[in-house]
Amino acid sequence: MKIIEQEEVRKLLQPKDCIQLMAEALKGLESGEYAQPARLITVMPNTAKFGFMPAYVGDYFGAKVISAFAPNMGTKYPSHIGYVMLFESAHSTVAGMIEAGSITEIRTGAVSAAATDLLARKDSHKLALIGAGAQARSHLAAIREIRDITSVTVYDLFPQAAELFAKDMHEKYKIPVVVCSTVKEAVKDADIICTVTPSKEPLLTKEMVKPGTHINAVGTFTPTTREVSSDLVAAARLYSDQTEAAKRESGEYLIPLKEGLIKEDHIVGSIGEVLLGKAQGRTADDEITIFDALGLAIEDVASAKYVYERAAL
Repeated sequence: MKIIEQEEVRKLLQPKDCIQLMAEALKGLESGEYAQPARLITVMPNTAKFGFMPAYVGDYFGAKVISAFAPNMGTKYPSHIGYVMLFESAHSTVAGMIEAGSITEIRTGAVSAAATDLLARKDSHKLALIGAGAQARSHLAAIREIRDITSVTVYDLFPQAAELFAKDMHEKYKIPVVVCSTVKEAVKDADIICTVTPSKEPLLTKEMVKPGTHINAVGTFTPTTREVSSDLVAAARLYSDQTEAAKRESGEYLIPLKEGLIKEDHIVGSIGEVLLGKAQGRTADDEITIFDALGLAIEDVASAKYVYERAAL
């Protein structure tokens, strides 16, 4: 059994490669080649969310076992802590344990980039990030691989986090990064918006977003939390990472459904279905599109498999 820690994961799992890997994983899930049951999430007494996320990817299967603890954000401790336990399918032996926080960070940005490549206008150049943590970094790293990003705006509840993000990302990518004092200011001219926060209440409303914008709503993953308002969801074409999971777990979908602003068929399809030609992507330049990402076990196990096989070379 091989144990692969964060530093090695980051060397082996690069955003450009991970985008294609995630597209293949989502297609495999929709085609039935891969499989995953519903994940189990338990809220602990200290408010940490403890997740068990199993999946099968053909010659390997496994599960991500992870805790997500929002109070760690902005501290020296990571907000996501755990491992992906990987088994080989031939004899069902344990192949390895791969550090899950780095996998979660990298694959989440890569999945959003795969969705953005399908749904955002080809002339999208302005990126807005709501949240300035690890996922903001992951999303910028991945989305710049599929669009020519020429400017970035960022908002964070903690201005010092946004300032540090702007400094680091400008130095790394030589792209102008402007820190904004409000969400509205950050998104007003954006072509692509990524919300990567643990917010319990919506941050984006319809009046903030210009026609033709693509949104990746990434930060929340429970039925009672959301980053996008009901009026904006109702006005947009909504896509999921897996529609079955979204109808069970997504506040972006369930809250406006309960309010009567959308119908049960409001989700156009999953990204895997768009990739397979089973669902239609953007149909007009002035449409607002939303990719509502919950995060899937199939993404974690496919990433762990990739890292494990690369480490063996």
